[in-house]
Amino acid sequence: MANFRSIFLLLLTSWSLQAQQNPYLAAWVYNSTGITGQHWAQGQSNPTTDTALADVKWIGYTPTDTYIRCSGVPSYTVGPFLDGNPALPSNRHYIFRIPQNPVPNTGTPSVPGLGHIGVWINGVPVYNYADAMSYNNQNIWHQNAVVFEQSGFDCAKGHPSPVFNGPPGPGSTLVGGSYHHHQSPAIFTTATQPLSNPCASYPSLGLYTMDSTVHSPLLGFAFDGYPIYGAYAHVDSLGQGSIVRMQSSYQIRNITERSSLPSGAVLTAGQYGPSPSAVVLGSYKEDFEYVPGLGNLDAHNGRFAVTPEFPNGTYAYYTTVDVNRNSAFPYVIGDTYYGIVATDNFPVMGPGAGSTNVTIPSNAITYSSIGFEQGAGAGLDLYPNPTRGRFVVDGVDWDGTWQVTDLMGRIWMRGTHRAHDGTLQIDISPAPAGYYRWNAEAGIGAVTRSFYVIP
Repeated sequence: MANFRSIFLLLLTSWSLQAQQNPYLAAWVYNSTGITGQHWAQGQSNPTTDTALADVKWIGYTPTDTYIRCSGVPSYTVGPFLDGNPALPSNRHYIFRIPQNPVPNTGTPSVPGLGHIGVWINGVPVYNYADAMSYNNQNIWHQNAVVFEQSGFDCAKGHPSPVFNGPPGPGSTLVGGSYHHHQSPAIFTTATQPLSNPCASYPSLGLYTMDSTVHSPLLGFAFDGYPIYGAYAHVDSLGQGSIVRMQSSYQIRNITERSSLPSGAVLTAGQYGPSPSAVVLGSYKEDFEYVPGLGNLDAHNGRFAVTPEFPNGTYAYYTTVDVNRNSAFPYVIGDTYYGIVATDNFPVMGPGAGSTNVTIPSNAITYSSIGFEQGAGAGLDLYPNPTRGRFVVDGVDWDGTWQVTDLMGRIWMRGTHRAHDGTLQIDISPAPAGYYRWNAEAGIGAVTRSFYVIP
């Protein structure tokens, strides 16, 4: 057994050393401490601590892809959502797949649709500009969420989409919320003239602090596998020269009425949008036009560049801001993706929407010098891993018995779980540091998850 453990540790160390400089693995905000989310409620003097573990709880990889498991709940404080949004961020049990060798799309480009179009490094989804509404419901003048939903964004410029246990309507119940950002996840007061300031009463750290003097950090990945950076980078795409603001090549059209589209198509009177005197220009996607060469970035809102994480260069998207450092259209990704998209990441529609169609393959390796592959079976997650003191088994509802064993097969604890008990939380503090297995015999089948207890 000692020889097996030595070989196993050597393999884990080797795999980790091979991967540790890979930004597709090293960039994620991994929850190694068991930290949970927090939210403000309107009128509160202190935030409420939630039960969902925050950030990314597992990272794995194959030769072609990175896989992450995450709740979609950030570790920075969120809320309140002052537009009357009843939802609170909840554990969405996401599994995302990011291609490590992204390929430009030379065919018909893919349009970023509603729901998640990428993922920030903390496992919170990236959304596009839209709020799913259009003027008079004609699917012509599409509302800009950053404008129409501004009053509902928290200090970190995020908010949740309500999640129901069935189609919204009579008989359906609100069961949670899919928290997300349509724009740069830096707090409102990063701007020199903030458009909104919930931070005064309900502060948050946001995902990062915008700094105009250094190259912005890698903030996430689009579902075509290309990285997403903050707003500032080297003026020279070869990674040299001064640091400048990456400027979108989209601008507000010079129109006095909404009677035509950016393509030049002329609308009938019944298709006109509201007068700009009534609804300010910039409120709809069709208020903007792409002008090649106007800014640093192309129609996808990116460029090919040398970056700190990609010294050989990569195509990259940027979270664009204006001269006052307020979010600037198209915010993250432009009209289309640059690359070929991993479409299994897109939301599963219907009751419980928010999950994906991603399946972790059996050959996936855990990115951790002391962690283990959790496996894709049975829809159960064990986290944090490694752990100190306690761990959680979360996922599908199940009935059955379980036990914790060490690598010698000795049983350290055992118990019974019922679906109505909710999330299973286990105090592992009596066990010494080392490697263990959690085994269950449940109605969903036999399940094994391996984990490590930190000294």
